[in-house]
Amino acid sequence: MYQATLCTCPDLETANNIAKQIIENKLAACVNILPGITSIYAWQGKVETDNEVLMLIKGLTKHFDELSLLISEYHPYEVPELIALDIQQGNEKFFKWIDEVVK
Repeated sequence: MYQATLCTCPDLETANNIAKQIIENKLAACVNILPGITSIYAWQGKVETDNEVLMLIKGLTKHFDELSLLISEYHPYEVPELIALDIQQGNEKFFKWIDEVVK
């Protein structure tokens, strides 16, 4: 099963570092880095607003646990956002490419 995983980071440097680790460890075929998002969230009893960077990580469901461990190792947040969405449909050539790239 193919998966798109979302993870926010505090800045581009952090996102780039984590994305490179993900690709080098063959835990995903591609990481899109989307800068300039605004997050509004509850944290420790307060409403917070921050500028963040979103990573869209495309890979396989079977690597989620390893991906989660890697992100936890390199991510500066106490509770990193990590949300995985199963991909129901897509380009078969794209899926074949993912299969060839990830371990």
